[in-house]
Amino acid sequence: MINFRLESILETMLGAGKDVSDLNLSTGKPPQVEIDGELRPVKVPGLPLLEPYHTEAIAMALTGGQQKHMAELRRRGSVDLSYAIPGKTRFRVNVFFQRGTLSAVLRVIPEGIPTIDQLGLPQELKNVAKVKNGIVLVTGPTGSGKSTTLAAVIDEINRQQAVHVVTIEDPIEYLHPHKRATINQREIGADAPSFASALRAALRQAPKVILVGEMRDLETIETAFEAAETGHLVLSTLHTIDASKTVDRVIGVFPKDQHQQVRVRFAQTFKYVVSQRLIPKPGGGRVAAVEIMTSTFRTRDYILKGEGEGRSLIDAINDGDQDGMQGFDRVLEGMVRDGTIPKETALAYATNAGNLELELADLDPAPAAGGGTAEDEDGGAGSSTGDGGG
Repeated sequence: MINFRLESILETMLGAGKDVSDLNLSTGKPPQVEIDGELRPVKVPGLPLLEPYHTEAIAMALTGGQQKHMAELRRRGSVDLSYAIPGKTRFRVNVFFQRGTLSAVLRVIPEGIPTIDQLGLPQELKNVAKVKNGIVLVTGPTGSGKSTTLAAVIDEINRQQAVHVVTIEDPIEYLHPHKRATINQREIGADAPSFASALRAALRQAPKVILVGEMRDLETIETAFEAAETGHLVLSTLHTIDASKTVDRVIGVFPKDQHQQVRVRFAQTFKYVVSQRLIPKPGGGRVAAVEIMTSTFRTRDYILKGEGEGRSLIDAINDGDQDGMQGFDRVLEGMVRDGTIPKETALAYATNAGNLELELADLDPAPAAGGGTAEDEDGGAGSSTGDGGG
């Protein structure tokens, strides 16, 4: 019976707020939606709590009962797929087992493709669309907007260049219409068995740009290196929190005896590492804080020879504003100074909270009456050392 009500259930959940990002269907809880990073229950008629048979029926409806999805679910314990309410909303879906019952999380894919400007992303990301070859990685935790940022970059390429673009996704999220570019989108499971095999096939499909939804394994990363080294622009994502951890992750995938060779290849091929975190704003909503590392002599040297005392990628990024770079904490400082987020929030999301607190010390309340001179108070009001004001 629930099969025929699934769309109604999902539409009720979507109606719970204008900024619903995820739908959560877990046994023992009511249907829930995520808004601004927080789960909220939704009253769905007839479903005060989800029972195991409810989530099983929902899983069958989401997978369409397709044998390949069900086989993967039984084999791996989870399956990725896409689902759509025709003419209304598309979702990226993960169905998974937990304690012997099924649960599902549906990520809402917004209609249309947002631009870099609409997302409020740094203007430097428009230059990614001008890169002719190499590797560009967008990193961050789950739900930080990596796929949306990449979609905006692909759209920038689509509007500016008459080139062939191949995307490899699991599942396909944003649907890119042909504009100046010709875009072919391949879905893992439906159009190709794996990222690595699809990426290897893409090298024979004459693309200039290849988007790989995620760098999941050694074979995919190895093939991405090959693609970048043979003149392709490769865009992909990693679940890492910043540029330094991204370098460690890529190198760490390979056997130890290959680490120096991988350092050389990564230093020679990477063009951008873009890391982002979504920061909650007072009153609701979230704003992206974005770290950008570009390929310069200094960053390549630190990747090639490793970080150490006085050789920090964070320092290179903070010193590299003339090369399009920006660090998380500088961005957070700017958000505090222009009133976007409070100081406490910035410190909670900072890479180095102690250093950021020192940079923001001039924003602390002035001493109480009798505790300082008027000259002290005036100095405190105008002695900002940050570069992220208004």
